[in-house]
Amino acid sequence: MLRQLPVIGLLVALSASAQSVAPDNTDPPPTEAKRLLGIIPNYRTSASLLNYKPLTTSEKFKIASEDAFDRGTIGLAALFAGESQLTNANRSFGQGGAGYGRYFGAAYGDLVIGDYMTEAVFPTLLHQDPRYFRSGKGSGWRRTGYAMSQIFLTHNDSGAKQFNYSEIIGNSTAVAISQAYYADNRTAGDAVSKLGTQLGVDMAANILKEFWPDLERKLHRKH
Repeated sequence: MLRQLPVIGLLVALSASAQSVAPDNTDPPPTEAKRLLGIIPNYRTSASLLNYKPLTTSEKFKIASEDAFDRGTIGLAALFAGESQLTNANRSFGQGGAGYGRYFGAAYGDLVIGDYMTEAVFPTLLHQDPRYFRSGKGSGWRRTGYAMSQIFLTHNDSGAKQFNYSEIIGNSTAVAISQAYYADNRTAGDAVSKLGTQLGVDMAANILKEFWPDLERKLHRKH
């Protein structure tokens, strides 16, 4: 995702609400939902690092493909395109149906390229694991800090911790590629802003992934 999401604050607020729910470590690991909040693809979350097994190259590309071509990704691209057209973010795209088509193509291209760069191409080249491994233990603040740190820390294919080059270099590459079709936003400042936004969005998504089982339990209890 290479655009600023209006829902970032909502994700953080939801996760903060879930901090009051202590994880029940006696329960079996929950089955991962394919989508969070009904729209955000969630194919690369693992309940824990227990019994760690590395992904093959084909499995990394499968995860990237599932994220890239999920209906939730298409829906997000449609939302981003509408918001960008309303704000006339790229005047060269124009207005009307044709303009919206250009906005949608660019938004969806951002998502697909970002998914493949960070989940398949660079994880394969650098032998890193693109998955998010949930902590599920400790206080809410500790788990939030852990989720945020996973933007910069990951595991290699042997399970050892290392700097998350795939996230940083992958998103940087995606931003660089996007400069080819965003004619109105090609300055170095625009690129840095896009990269910062993307890392912030991924960080918020990690927080949501960390607390999603707790949120589901809390919602079920209310019902």
